[in-house]
Amino acid sequence: MSDASLNTTSTQTGDAGFGDYFALLKPRVMSLVVFTAFVGLFAAPVSVHPVIGFTAILFIAIGGGASGALNMWWDADIDQVMKRTQSRPIPSGRITGDEAFAFGMALSAIAVVMLWLATNLLAAAILAFTIFFYVVIYTMWLKRWTPQNIVIGGAAGAFPPMIGWAAATGSVSVESILMFTLIFMWTPPHFWALALFMKSDYANAGVPMLTVTHGRRATRVHILVYTILLAALAIGTAFTGIGGPVYLTVAVVLNAMFLKGAIVIWRRNEEQAAEDNYRTEKKFFALSLLYLFVHFGAIAIEAALVPFGLGGW
Repeated sequence: MSDASLNTTSTQTGDAGFGDYFALLKPRVMSLVVFTAFVGLFAAPVSVHPVIGFTAILFIAIGGGASGALNMWWDADIDQVMKRTQSRPIPSGRITGDEAFAFGMALSAIAVVMLWLATNLLAAAILAFTIFFYVVIYTMWLKRWTPQNIVIGGAAGAFPPMIGWAAATGSVSVESILMFTLIFMWTPPHFWALALFMKSDYANAGVPMLTVTHGRRATRVHILVYTILLAALAIGTAFTGIGGPVYLTVAVVLNAMFLKGAIVIWRRNEEQAAEDNYRTEKKFFALSLLYLFVHFGAIAIEAALVPFGLGGW
């Protein structure tokens, strides 16, 4: 950690409330973790007792929140610089770095052990690896080292449906890998769109985001390339065990919209983007949030229709 982060660690607070500790869990990110993990569990071809299912999702969520707390502990120096993150509990001085670290480590241990007891060792092991990957591989290493940080690091956010599937079945399958890959391929265009309209935040914080190391033009090209690959994957998933007519309809419509947005972004130059305050990039980013939730919602609908003989092909 840098000197700035260490200084933050030693700051005395005493004013932290429940909301501050809850903010450490990155609740908006946690909502994605919870939903995709639920879909992974729900789409699995086995029945899970509602209490066990709820318990599994609860501790997957806690594990995801623990990752967020440890991420904020390590990135306190960056968060102090970036406008988007300056109000977080540690840089604002409401919680110390030591408190955040202890909180994150405790929640990590609780989540992994309790998921193991409630479901199985495989699900707990994948959750433990997810926390390790996000905190150590991505936050501590990749984020400050390579412009491919969000590409490789995106794996951390892609594990929840695989954990949910494993909690239900005790195994990893092609279907759970497809759900993992869908999130993994979605992550780069999602975050690169954010980087385009965050302007100088990443540069000021010393984070080698693609916009900083290769420029905005290259970033726009990368968004288009990844969106094309994502569209092929997303539509192809419709013809697998977790797909079906409902999912196919959703995938075709959403990926047509997403691809159109990526093409518009690719065609723009910085003068055009600055004139409308990056409105197009912001719309693409907002669409990317809807994109993932709706795709996984369609997978859940297909799974819900199976008992009635309607889901899948």
